[in-house]
Amino acid sequence: MDIRQIRAFLAVADTGTVTRAAELLHVVQPAVTRQIRLLEQELGCALFVRTRLGMQLTEPGNLLIERARRAVRELDIAREEIHPAEAGKLSGVVRIGLLPSSCDLVADALYAAMHQAYPYIQISLSVDYSDPLFKSLISGELDATLLYNPSASAAPALDIEPLLREPLCLIGLPSKIDARKKKVPVSALARSPLILPGAHHRLRSLVEHACAVHGVDIAVAAETHALPVQKSLVVQGYGMSVLPRVAVRDELDAATLSAAFIDGPEFIRTIALAQPAPAARQTSQAVRCTARVLRDCIRQLVSDGHWLDAEWISNLGTAHHV
Repeated sequence: MDIRQIRAFLAVADTGTVTRAAELLHVVQPAVTRQIRLLEQELGCALFVRTRLGMQLTEPGNLLIERARRAVRELDIAREEIHPAEAGKLSGVVRIGLLPSSCDLVADALYAAMHQAYPYIQISLSVDYSDPLFKSLISGELDATLLYNPSASAAPALDIEPLLREPLCLIGLPSKIDARKKKVPVSALARSPLILPGAHHRLRSLVEHACAVHGVDIAVAAETHALPVQKSLVVQGYGMSVLPRVAVRDELDAATLSAAFIDGPEFIRTIALAQPAPAARQTSQAVRCTARVLRDCIRQLVSDGHWLDAEWISNLGTAHHV
């Protein structure tokens, strides 16, 4: 088992295809296939199975992947310590988690900034809700991620830096929400069925808890974990939803949806940047630099007003936290 086999295995697992893995590793496809085959022969089991969705890990593959990531990460860190790279020549793959409501905004800014500052670092983005991203960070599948309302006590192995606060809004058709009204009472959530994520999502818990505190009975018309579906159902008039305005900025511009702030302190949430604590897991210079750029990009988006309604709250310097 050598490092080329491990890198080929991780590349296929991350991209889902041999073709994209070869592009990632800058080698030809047969070379990737050969490294995977050699690794499978040495271990005496199949690590992947081909499906219509691409290359899927087998049970032995899932057992190997986190140890393989850990081994490659430690080797990359050792190489950096022995032969530090110049800042502009840092390389490697950095895995970042983004939240659905702001992923397009942040991804565009991050890619542009990284292309200019660190052109040899490849960014791998995962977009999901807070809990799955949290679990992926703990397991080592992600190097850093944005999270909603994280509790520092929930993960002592993480460094959690609150970045911004954003208010949540009641979102619906213009015929149901008067855009001239800056705020609506919590009771407005009972005027129409709601389109919300599933019961285990933090936004769903926030809405249900706040409505219970205010004595407001709500009805859920549909559950979905896909933000585009959530917005589409609201646009089609099946109900209203609770989201930050940044999540529906295009629909607001097109006047297909309207938004009003919800008059309740529970409907303001914090977005934080989470990374492994140094004592728990060493991170590479490429990860630290990418996290710093991500933080700077978000601060600029807030400062420029592109992240609608957001208030920057981090007191940490941009270059001293990593």
